[in-house]
Amino acid sequence: MSGGSAAANEKRLKSTPVLVLGKVSDILNCFSVDSPEPTLQQIARATGLPASTCQRLVQNMVHEGFLDRDGDRYRIGLRLVQWAAPGTLGLDIVRLVRPILQELRDATGETACLYLRDGLHRTVVAVAETRHVVMRPFTVGQVMPIHAGAPGKIFLGFDPGARSALLGTDLTRFTPSTPVSWAQLDEQAAQARQQGYFAAFGERHSDVGSISAPVFRYDGELAAALGLGFPVQRVSADDVPRLGPMVAAAGRAASAALGYRAHSQG
Repeated sequence: MSGGSAAANEKRLKSTPVLVLGKVSDILNCFSVDSPEPTLQQIARATGLPASTCQRLVQNMVHEGFLDRDGDRYRIGLRLVQWAAPGTLGLDIVRLVRPILQELRDATGETACLYLRDGLHRTVVAVAETRHVVMRPFTVGQVMPIHAGAPGKIFLGFDPGARSALLGTDLTRFTPSTPVSWAQLDEQAAQARQQGYFAAFGERHSDVGSISAPVFRYDGELAAALGLGFPVQRVSADDVPRLGPMVAAAGRAASAALGYRAHSQG
């Protein structure tokens, strides 16, 4: 082989991974909050890739956990969420907890969500959506701050790393109800620990409320926050004594599904 041919071949080999990554990036760009579950046809049309190439790449991405398939639709795989939140149970926790979210949704009539913490933020990793016409949308991949909303108080109450991550940062006020002092946040975290759940109204959006409870791993460490999200026009503070224990029970069921046993923690 001539020197020129060898150099050209080496250049081609080096460029191939870059070209593949570019196509993978184009495919991932087809997923958004507005369009979280495109079909293979929609992906091929949006990327401009040949149908056979697009199908092969999408199948490989499903195999590697970059994408999940549900019928003829695809969504971002939770392996990517796992990388965004190291130390979580990733794929396993969603698979195990999803039926419990659906049961909580059916029992309460409200949207049930599962959240993982990533630094200063919490990310929705699973949703069982309400069947009510009036609703606030919660989507997989949605990122929200820790200090506003009930799920964040669960992380602050049960995960020491959450408080450490938030210390020294500016606590953004989204509404008049958003807590922006550590005295208030510490009080709310203590309340979450005491009652096993926490309810918040209008902290991130004035018309949205949430009730959340902890989900523990087999070793007793906090794995996630589980809870309800709803419009405040349908659920008020008067409903918390009824809904709070239901959310806490769902959290205990999810913890048991992950192998947690309360008695093992003394």
